[in-house]
Amino acid sequence: MNVSSSGIVNGRILPQYGKRGTQFNENGIPTFSLPFRVDGAPEGTASLAIVLEDKDAYPVTGGFVWIHWLAADIRRFELRDNESQTATDFVQGRNSWTSIQGGRQSPELSAYYGGMTPPDKPHLYELHIYAVDRVLGLPQGFLLNELYRAMDGHILAECTLKGVYEAC
Repeated sequence: MNVSSSGIVNGRILPQYGKRGTQFNENGIPTFSLPFRVDGAPEGTASLAIVLEDKDAYPVTGGFVWIHWLAADIRRFELRDNESQTATDFVQGRNSWTSIQGGRQSPELSAYYGGMTPPDKPHLYELHIYAVDRVLGLPQGFLLNELYRAMDGHILAECTLKGVYEAC
């Protein structure tokens, strides 16, 4: 299974997908989501799930990885620009903007893509794509641990796409 994104060029995430973009929610969080395409998903794939995370946030947050986007029950192999805000055919989980460090944004606003805003230096972001043998049936606003529990024993393949987003 291979994953590609027109939003990541030469290992760099394009500016529009984070704090240097132009689309933000009412709290100033970037909302213009990364596109991606999956090729060669294994036979038996019923849906895809994604986790977009920033492990470089660990020292900034005081001890946890920052989750920027969770989605499940994606039944197609391509998402286009900004589909976190426009698509209705998959569910999305809560990102870390709902945390104390994220300003306690509401769970409703946090159940979408919350783009990159590295505060200290360029950060490396990882988009994990999971091919799953069933539709998970999670509710909108699910949590990361709920996603992993639902996928346990049902992951057919996994692929990670990485990109750096500049701090300024």
